[in-house]
Amino acid sequence: MADEQNIPVRFLPQVMRDLVAAEIVEGTVGRSGGYRLARPASRISLLDVVDAIEGDGRRRMCVLRNVPCGLDGTCDVHAVFEAAQTDVLRRLDETTIAATLEGRPVGEGIFAEKPTSSAEPAAPPKESPSATGGRAG
Repeated sequence: MADEQNIPVRFLPQVMRDLVAAEIVEGTVGRSGGYRLARPASRISLLDVVDAIEGDGRRRMCVLRNVPCGLDGTCDVHAVFEAAQTDVLRRLDETTIAATLEGRPVGEGIFAEKPTSSAEPAAPPKESPSATGGRAG
């Protein structure tokens, strides 16, 4: 799992412990043990996962003054950073694990689920011009 996700092996148990504590995954011990999603991937947002692993990542410190935002007013870029943060958090909240897996073959990724319907295999990638020496055809 660590190799597949390109994360250090020593970091994986901590991540999985955080995901179990947040009730995103369930762990089973033993020879046939492992991890599985605690609820359908369509009901787990990327924000759920980020919050479980990183904690509440909302920026509360001013990017220019390094003091709590709103303390003694706001800086000139406050509105821009607040809007950007709100947009990122909204997008993470609206994007589910299931949505991130669409178009990927079942079994890829640590959050893969069993297929509920048959899906057509993805088309092979087109050869890039650099692969043909910059020439067409």
